[in-house]
Amino acid sequence: MTRDGVAAVAALLRRGDAVVLSGAGISTESGIPDYRGPAAAGRERRPITYQEFVRSERARQRYWARSFAGWPFMAARRPNAGHRAVAALEAAGLVSGVVTQNVDGLHQEAGSREVVELHGSLREVRCLSCGTVEARASLQERLAASNQGFLEAAPRYAPDGDADVPEDVVAAFRVAPCAVCGGVLKPQVVFFGENVPRPTYEAARGMVDAARSLLVVGSSLAVRSGYRFVLQAKEAGKPVAVLNDGPTRADGEADLKVEGRLGELLPTLAALAAA
Repeated sequence: MTRDGVAAVAALLRRGDAVVLSGAGISTESGIPDYRGPAAAGRERRPITYQEFVRSERARQRYWARSFAGWPFMAARRPNAGHRAVAALEAAGLVSGVVTQNVDGLHQEAGSREVVELHGSLREVRCLSCGTVEARASLQERLAASNQGFLEAAPRYAPDGDADVPEDVVAAFRVAPCAVCGGVLKPQVVFFGENVPRPTYEAARGMVDAARSLLVVGSSLAVRSGYRFVLQAKEAGKPVAVLNDGPTRADGEADLKVEGRLGELLPTLAALAAA
């Protein structure tokens, strides 16, 4: 039944000009945990909000201490078979682009060329005062220089690069300012309580508008910033296919739904679609 379902999705993709909407589930097989999938059961965590980060120096200290501990883990992640399959579908001319809710950059590393990062990227930080952008790897070096002997590894990680750090260690952490103006640095990601930048949203909406179909992979679509593209596709009369390891918010709208591990489903899909 699963293979029949994948074959039906492959037939849809052979029409060409499909857009992939991806979520954290495609990166779990690269070792990055997700927020709502089966592997997240029992894991309690409240991500920082934009309002907390902007208003509270203490909140920023906590964020950067945990991010500093988690960055080596995130920087070491590599694309898996699912990412490579999506890139292969684009190279074959069957997928026109990717709208991703992920901030890990693994689609691009796998070879996908047309990627809209809906929630930004962990690989850059931006000054909230002067707008200077700095590579996250560069900031990590500056943080390390200011926090000699800091705990550099933690046992639990999250999709945004956050890691568990004892509160007494957080309290001693020194946050690095903007190297140009001394202002507050924020990762180039959309925090909870923050809106997706308008140009990013319009780029994603335009990509879906130009597509013939939408393929959702690895997302529960619990967050409306992703789910609205399913609604956009359906309102335009475009077919929607969903591949995910578990239920999604769009199960009622999907024309096709296949459940299973994306590291197995997507390579099979790419092989069948290109046949």
